[in-house]
Amino acid sequence: MTYSETVAKDLLEIHAVTLSPDQPYTWASGLHSPIYTDNRLTISYPKVRRAIYQGMTALIKDHFTDVDVVAGTATAGIPHAAWVAEELGKPLIYVRSKPKDHGRGKQIEGVLTAGQRVVVIDDLISTGGSVLNAVRAVQQAGGEVVGVIAVFSYQLPAADQNFAAAGLNYYAVTNYPTLINVAKEDGLISAAHLSSLQDWRQDPAAWSAQHAN
Repeated sequence: MTYSETVAKDLLEIHAVTLSPDQPYTWASGLHSPIYTDNRLTISYPKVRRAIYQGMTALIKDHFTDVDVVAGTATAGIPHAAWVAEELGKPLIYVRSKPKDHGRGKQIEGVLTAGQRVVVIDDLISTGGSVLNAVRAVQQAGGEVVGVIAVFSYQLPAADQNFAAAGLNYYAVTNYPTLINVAKEDGLISAAHLSSLQDWRQDPAAWSAQHAN
């Protein structure tokens, strides 16, 4: 079993990721989805969180050089970023979704010096919109973002397009195609479910429309 498969199995076992193709979830956007993800649960499981931050650290070492600062997205990316920063012996910052409306109005907490190379850590990548907002905040503060690392990625076409437009690469410890294959191998879903779940990743809006009732 690969590292990605092991972490996917962990996420399923602790119900950080749940699959329900027959009775879809309704996301805040109103879209119907066969998957619900809450990676915040991982922080309560030492074995799982250790596998995640060690996987993130390995990805950073494999894909990026001369990282100066580790940045976590508030709030879900912060704990993972903190463990990774400790593993790497690097400074930590975190990025709010928007500047504070009081005090000094800061969006970035911690010390970031212009020109420093920053890797940004999030818990989940769907379309990439929220983490790319954090990337822009770091860039506006003078940081050079080298890329993004996540716990889990849906690997949606929209994310690939958005990251390509931003000129950045992203990597995840595990991902949706790996997870649904692990779920099938473990008997959690049927072959028909696997096919439906694969269809969702290709076109979530069309899948949602087909499962609206």
